[in-house]
Amino acid sequence: MNKNATIILEDGSQFIGKSFGCAKSVSGEIVFHTAMVGYTEGLTDPSYSGQILLFTYPITGNYGVPSRATRKDGISNYLESNNIHPQALIINSYTDEYSHWNADISLSNWLIEENIVGISGVDTRAITKIIREKGTMNAKIVFDNLDDIDFIDINSKNQVDVVSCKNIITYNEEIDKKRVVLIDCGVKHDFIRVLVNRDLCVIRVPWDYDFNTLDFDGLIISGGPGNPDFCDNTVLNIKKVLNTNKPICGVCMGNQLLAKAGGANLYKLKYGHRGDNQPVRMVGTNNCFITSQNHEYAVDDSTLGSDWEVLFINMNDGTNEGIRHKNKPFCAVQFYPERSNGITDTEFIFDNFVKTVGK
Repeated sequence: MNKNATIILEDGSQFIGKSFGCAKSVSGEIVFHTAMVGYTEGLTDPSYSGQILLFTYPITGNYGVPSRATRKDGISNYLESNNIHPQALIINSYTDEYSHWNADISLSNWLIEENIVGISGVDTRAITKIIREKGTMNAKIVFDNLDDIDFIDINSKNQVDVVSCKNIITYNEEIDKKRVVLIDCGVKHDFIRVLVNRDLCVIRVPWDYDFNTLDFDGLIISGGPGNPDFCDNTVLNIKKVLNTNKPICGVCMGNQLLAKAGGANLYKLKYGHRGDNQPVRMVGTNNCFITSQNHEYAVDDSTLGSDWEVLFINMNDGTNEGIRHKNKPFCAVQFYPERSNGITDTEFIFDNFVKTVGK
């Protein structure tokens, strides 16, 4: 606690802060998140695998960390996975005094338990401005009296393979339930909770598993971290389903992988969309929604085939936020419809999918 550390960006910018987590030098891609709450959900979101996560909201730690207990099926009661995924957390102001009905431990103690770096006392808005102007970049955190380290490009590694399950896991298995395959590219636990609560049998498979050998009624493609171009095997398996009428629903990276399976191209955004305040509009309507997002790649609308159309667009920068097939029950969204820290405006995406499963 309170050890001096230096945050060094790839452009040479440096910021001094104090440790409130574990003290070790780390390197990764630095990204910013704009939500006012939800630091426990953000830290356990697999889509942040290998990154250095910066929160723009100034106060962090005030409601502590909930119990890390899990249900009988292994799904966390309150978190998005069973461990922290970013390499480090950077904030402006940390408070060790927390108050919440389900708080079990302080944020500092949690980071120390999981061997994760936490740095406070930093001008996070200044770092955010640099990222917005120059784009997402690599960074490192170096502690006094510890060896320096090199910058690491986490996107040179298949981060999906890091966070995906290694074996098939089945939830809510009963003979009379509709069966959906969930491709785990880095699925959040609330994603699974939402599907199980809709009375589905969920068959969770590794990202590169050929699920077409299984008996299922519909396909769900989860979100995940890093570069989607590593997931060519996933795309090949999705393409096989496109030749059927089985419903498909993709979320976040699932939107990108479904688009790739349909022949579209992807590109990397300057600094991505991360936070709980991204406005999207449903194409052809005036219906707008505030959404939770965590991604840095997007679908190139101009490369969509004639059988596909844009479903949602981002109202800040006009980028793609969803696609659907014109004739078959295939659709995907770039945002999180199931965000567990409060935004449920677009859960109807799951309801629409469930209605088509098994028909």
